[in-house]
Amino acid sequence: MAGSLSNTAAPITSSLAKLQALNGLFAIYKKQGPTSADVLNTLKDTLLREAGVENSNSRKRKKQWLKMGHGGTLDSAASGVLVVGVGNGTKQLSTMLTGSKKYRAVGELGKATDTLDATGTVIMEKEFEHVTRLDMEEKLKMFTGDIMQVPPLLSLKCLLSWDISTSVWLPSVRWHHNPLVRWWPSVSIGWVLGYSALKKDGQRLSVLLKKGHQVEAKPARPVTVYSLTLQEFQPPCFTLDIECGGGFYVRSLVDDLGKALASCAHVKELIRTKQGQFTLQDHALHEEQWTLENIRGALHHCTEGDQRTDSPKSSQTGAQQLPGEKRKSSAP
Repeated sequence: MAGSLSNTAAPITSSLAKLQALNGLFAIYKKQGPTSADVLNTLKDTLLREAGVENSNSRKRKKQWLKMGHGGTLDSAASGVLVVGVGNGTKQLSTMLTGSKKYRAVGELGKATDTLDATGTVIMEKEFEHVTRLDMEEKLKMFTGDIMQVPPLLSLKCLLSWDISTSVWLPSVRWHHNPLVRWWPSVSIGWVLGYSALKKDGQRLSVLLKKGHQVEAKPARPVTVYSLTLQEFQPPCFTLDIECGGGFYVRSLVDDLGKALASCAHVKELIRTKQGQFTLQDHALHEEQWTLENIRGALHHCTEGDQRTDSPKSSQTGAQQLPGEKRKSSAP
């Protein structure tokens, strides 16, 4: 009996030690629905269960068995590449935030929503029949290069209200089944909305909101769009391929594009196809592949000097090869 118990415990200890020895970056596939934090917690729980750690609820346990983080939030309604740092690899995640990203976005003309995507409520409808493919391709030139962009303030999360007297969003004092309801004299309308991943004085706007602080919309800020192409145009829907730098919001792009075309638009579907050097097709592990063996094989080991952002400007020199990736020829 004692020998049996000893033989069972040894592999568990060995697996956990191998898991905790991981240091580097790898990519996983985030599906539509859960938040990026939810997906990360599911990944951690899956790996810890494989290593024999019981009751490994990553939200509640006090002991951090595994140091892990992700390199840039994807909206709940979005899917695609989510870069994960494990061990010392978490120190490299800031390069993922500022580095190059690629997206494929499906937009819909003629309807604007309060969250700028399909999760929100339609707040405006305008004609779109006058928009041609040539019109859209011409307007896209306005949004290429170094531009100024106002980030979206709202996402579908919690209940806010607009204060007429101060012109700011305030937290509503109670829940109501009707999203269009008068709360008190200075407040006109309440929506089931939340703040996107913006910060003020180092704190997320959502955290400030919960503390009762008044939060104003962020001003326009500089962002970079390396490439922007129209892949499909079947009104009212259209498909864009986007390569951009850090801090860029596809929702704001599509909203601004609709306005520039004398109509309105929102994001119907969003997929991140590349983040840094990690692509959806070649590197992203799907949920059924979340095992210690697969992650060890996919891991991009980080060194102290590995601080590349992999922007198109820097990728022309010294790009590092990822596990399982074929070296591309420099020929045109």
